[in-house]
Amino acid sequence: MLDLRPVGYVIGLLTATLGALMLFPLALDFAIGNGNWPAFAESALITTICGILLALACANGTGSGLSLRQSFVLTTGVWIVLPVFGALPLMLGSPNSGLTDAIFESMSGMTTTGTTVFVGLDDFPPGANLWRAMLHWLGGLGIVVVALIFLPVMKVGGMQFFRAEGFDTLGKVLPRALDISAALVQIYVVMTLACAAVFWLLGMNGFEAVIHSLSTVSTGGFSNRDTSFTEFSDALHYTAAVFMVLATLPFIRFIQLMQGHSRPMWEDSQVRAYLRWTLYAVAAIMAWRIVAKNEDVLHTVHDTVFNVISIFSGTGFTSGDMLAWGHLPFVILLIIGLIGGCTSSTGCSVKVFRYLVMFQAIRTQIRRILMPYSVQPVRLDGRTVDEDVINSVIVFFTLFVLSFGILAIALSMAGLPPLTALTAAWTSIADIGPVWGPMVGPTGAVGDFPASAKWLMIAGMLVGRLELLSVYVLFTMRFWAR
Repeated sequence: MLDLRPVGYVIGLLTATLGALMLFPLALDFAIGNGNWPAFAESALITTICGILLALACANGTGSGLSLRQSFVLTTGVWIVLPVFGALPLMLGSPNSGLTDAIFESMSGMTTTGTTVFVGLDDFPPGANLWRAMLHWLGGLGIVVVALIFLPVMKVGGMQFFRAEGFDTLGKVLPRALDISAALVQIYVVMTLACAAVFWLLGMNGFEAVIHSLSTVSTGGFSNRDTSFTEFSDALHYTAAVFMVLATLPFIRFIQLMQGHSRPMWEDSQVRAYLRWTLYAVAAIMAWRIVAKNEDVLHTVHDTVFNVISIFSGTGFTSGDMLAWGHLPFVILLIIGLIGGCTSSTGCSVKVFRYLVMFQAIRTQIRRILMPYSVQPVRLDGRTVDEDVINSVIVFFTLFVLSFGILAIALSMAGLPPLTALTAAWTSIADIGPVWGPMVGPTGAVGDFPASAKWLMIAGMLVGRLELLSVYVLFTMRFWAR
């Protein structure tokens, strides 16, 4: 029988940590005299106590470490338990939402999806908006990093947690999980601080710079404004685009840059493909808008660059109505959203690496048909791709398409119009952010969706963020029977 005590111990520690982090928005609201701070005080107390009690109750089962099966349970458990506790401040204080909306917002934040159910964000207490952005930042890489700090203490194989999370360590650039977590902390924090500093220098006030840097580097998309990035300057749009691209490049390559090795970054096929495909999408949409729609060139350039990168990276910031661009740009946006960023980044969706493996496998299979007696291995970056990797990519694509289709049908059955159901499934399973169509509010909020549709989207965001298999494996009899 599977021993869940080590899993409960780590989840308890992480829950207690989440409760402690609620002190930051509490302190902000208290310092400015906003009456919403008691909600964070109560939430922090409940969350911290529950986390400590769970950890203490499971502490006697930590001696043997975690098995691979326990790592999968831990990963899914973390992404279920923490969003529930993360929803408490939104229920107990402003905006005083119900259970469904609070958990939706918290799950959207922690999975870095960025879809919101709330309107009137400009009038939210600063602490509430800070907490929403913090959920993004924690979900981007923070939960993985914090977990890896605890795992070595428990004599747990941290690399198993990376595997369960879907991280590609690319040959274990650093030999130990603790080394990887420390390097990730450095990169993540430095990138966030740099982003906030540049935002502030270019005109954002300090609070907005912090909010949007947390959302940008985590590729989340929450803003403290209903209009997202619409009212910001062109310079801020371009700056956000740069940091969104950086956040979706492999963080392992940044570790190598820190070690003085720049060639792996520039020679990485998925980095080159990601940048190249982004350029193609921007050029195609820009040409369409200028030629077919006769739009102003200068406005079209910055508007297209910002929004295309926002969708491609899975961030989900917006600066206008992308449906007004026309049918071809809309199709391109849907496609790039289903590609996503690079592996071992804060980006979600399918990831560029899987597409490259799939394309190479198709190309190799065609060659085998033309030259049946020749040896044609699948190669990427000059290395032979293992058959297990190819099979896992094929399985992932199959599950992704099936999950996307089933979720879209389920959302239609829940009462959403076809276009809305399609884009809601697209944004949930790929963790992107925007939803278009009838029933979507003028600010992009989905608060008017039926409760059943919101819960379906919550499930889609969860399985999409954990890359399907690490969740689906928990529903097999064999997983629990051993």
